Amino acid sequence: MPTLIPETVLPNGNKVFYLHEAEVPILHEQIQEYFKHGIVVHEGDTVFDVGANIGLFTLKVNELCNKNVNVYAFEPIPDTFEVLQRNVQRWNPERLKVFPCGLSDKSQTVTFSYYPNSPALSNAYPDDSKELTDQLKATILRNLESAPPFVRRLRLLPPFLRSFVFDKLGKRSFKTKQVICQMKTVSDIIHEYNIKRIDLLKVDVEKSELNVLLGIEKQHWSKIKQLCIEIHNLENRVEKIIALLKVHGLSKITVEQEPLFKGSNIFSLYALQQNN
Repeated sequence: MPTLIPETVLPNGNKVFYLHEAEVPILHEQIQEYFKHGIVVHEGDTVFDVGANIGLFTLKVNELCNKNVNVYAFEPIPDTFEVLQRNVQRWNPERLKVFPCGLSDKSQTVTFSYYPNSPALSNAYPDDSKELTDQLKATILRNLESAPPFVRRLRLLPPFLRSFVFDKLGKRSFKTKQVICQMKTVSDIIHEYNIKRIDLLKVDVEKSELNVLLGIEKQHWSKIKQLCIEIHNLENRVEKIIALLKVHGLSKITVEQEPLFKGSNIFSLYALQQNN
């Protein structure tokens, strides 16, 4: 990781450090999608940002709460964590806590596939890079109208060339290396920091979302008031997560699919405690 980390300016004028500039507008647009279907944050809240990446969701929460918020942000990939840490130091280091680990169903070390040219897609499934490439290609080419602007230009090409160009881009984007990362559980953090409530639990962890939820001890579920989560619907994971949430009182549930992901197995879920 270079000492000199590049920075860019978001549409709202905020400066952020980044790893891969092309991902910044995508991440910035994506975080706007978390605050819907009743999901809100208020001053004084406690928020968990699981899969924090470079911290744009944490920044959004910090702004919405006028810097009066406690955020616990988790990012296991060392290169990405360094950028997250730099961003938080700039924004609100006293109230935004960052952790160089992921959250899972138990404390352990896990091998991640890290994509230096597409760091947001890094995940704990080191053998699925070919599957990931094929799925992403099919989804984006099917939904070009909703793709980021630099990808949308593929519409100008004949269909047979779109696939060829995407394959060329993909070879660069999906070069991977294996990284050993530390994992903890939500309940580990609750115990360690004596957390009384989690007003919003945000989870975006590239296929490991169910593991995050399984790392919550039974007595801690009542602390969680709202949840927004990206789900990769493998082995009926959406249904399993809905059932798990309902058992623990998060019964106001909405599931939808962003336009870019239409026809894929990626869904967004929003859940609130019944008494919210």
